[in-house]
Amino acid sequence: MVVNQQIAFQFPNEITLHVKREDLIHPFISGNKFRKLKYNLLKANEEKKNILLTFGGAFSNHIAAVACAGMENNFETIGIIRGEELESQISENPTLQFAYECGMKLLFVSREEYKNKTTDLFLEKLQKKYGDFYLIPEGGANSLAVKGCEEIVTEEDLQFSHICCSIGTGGTISGLINASHLDQKIIGFPSLKGDFLSEDIRKFAVKSNWELVTDYHFGGYGKVNEELIRFINDFYQQTKIPLDPVYTGKMMFGIIELIENGFFPKGAKILAIHTGGLQGIKGMNIYLKNKNLQQIITQ
Repeated sequence: MVVNQQIAFQFPNEITLHVKREDLIHPFISGNKFRKLKYNLLKANEEKKNILLTFGGAFSNHIAAVACAGMENNFETIGIIRGEELESQISENPTLQFAYECGMKLLFVSREEYKNKTTDLFLEKLQKKYGDFYLIPEGGANSLAVKGCEEIVTEEDLQFSHICCSIGTGGTISGLINASHLDQKIIGFPSLKGDFLSEDIRKFAVKSNWELVTDYHFGGYGKVNEELIRFINDFYQQTKIPLDPVYTGKMMFGIIELIENGFFPKGAKILAIHTGGLQGIKGMNIYLKNKNLQQIITQ
């Protein structure tokens, strides 16, 4: 396990931006995925469950992390994957291939069936098929995941006036909110369209010192454009910090634009949480190459 680092950048108006490299925690179970799985794995052991079952899409960071965590901690793993057509594309999909190589059993279901993944009937069918498993929700967002994400914020991080993170399911930002001081502002950058995440966050967050900035999803989950890819590459060339195109790239683009537009007050000390997700770059680069678009630089 690599201890994460903080890298600081100076901006006009006495504003500083620190990047907390949670992506360095583990080479494959990185960032918030490590945090979310920590207490879930302990709970699974406590309940004497030896099978982990979870859900995800074609390029899911969560699927990759659960597969690797299962392999390293002697759990069998099962991934319920959205999209029946993907079953014939495992070898062409870096995320699914990695999960498969880690020993994860993959069950591909239709998008319509996937919508029912939280229903009792669907879960009962899975129990009949796979036995007594430990269920981890899509994206890993449950109370134990939030508990793990609370540990992202350390005592030294309480010096920051603003803490920023990208959002998928809302578990990570909930942990940050719970661990923060009331005089800190927690800002989330959703990677999905819509305002429904606020309700999900309120299920876990115990404070109200937060807001969502919903202008930087670039068209929705997994959507990118040339401006975003160019920004990610420029940022990497200038800082040697890799960003993923689904989460951290959009967050960092948003933070820097907000700084330039006067969103943050003079003297703001901003901490951006790098939540990992870098495994998804390989899959995105395949997509970009097929579209004859600029690819993401990785070294």
